[in-house]
Amino acid sequence: MDEVAMPAPEQAPPQPVASAPVAGPRTVLFDFDGVITVDDTFARFMRERYAGVGRKLLLLPVVPWLLLVWPFSWRLGVRTLVHVGLLGVGERRYRELALDFASRLVRRPRQFQRDALLVLRRHQAGGDRVIVVTGCERTLARGLLDELGLPEIELLASELVPRWPGMRVKRHNVGRRKLQSLAEAGVSAWQRAYGDSVLDIPMLKAAAEPVLVNASPKLCKLVEKALGRSIERVAWY
Repeated sequence: MDEVAMPAPEQAPPQPVASAPVAGPRTVLFDFDGVITVDDTFARFMRERYAGVGRKLLLLPVVPWLLLVWPFSWRLGVRTLVHVGLLGVGERRYRELALDFASRLVRRPRQFQRDALLVLRRHQAGGDRVIVVTGCERTLARGLLDELGLPEIELLASELVPRWPGMRVKRHNVGRRKLQSLAEAGVSAWQRAYGDSVLDIPMLKAAAEPVLVNASPKLCKLVEKALGRSIERVAWY
């Protein structure tokens, strides 16, 4: 769901200052897609929604709109795809679909970074406060974490809201929106953060120990330029 556009917040969230390393329990942030999972989870869910011919036919009336907006705002185009994909899906039905997808995904091989789960559990064992901060939709992300045996992990995620004629995007938790979600949750500082894309730059910038997961040299260079300092890099599988 990392590609769905949302309206800008009325007020920009406060920009945390990079916190200094601390001894003892720390606050540690994990992105989800590309860090814990190997792919964009909500995008996979939506591809499954469009697997049937009927759902594709529903998309035909909005094709002119997509062709019009895509060159100027691909995020708005993706948001339209999400809304059409969830047309006629209420809150209860969406929850059923999301949890069913989560239960099936965890049983497929090579869908999650084993190293990420090991590191996450190591932080837990050390007494750190671990928070997953993701653009993936909350019900789906929560279902996956529960299936992975991590029901106690705190989660800040994107949200959908029931509307006529189906579920609609309420909050897309990416980029600076993650800072806003953290501030609303009372989290003002974090010592370590794991991300995998330029969308994670705001979250990484405020961490004393920013970490890029499975990043290309080009991405590393881009993120380090934005942060104004070197960044730790890890290869997880």
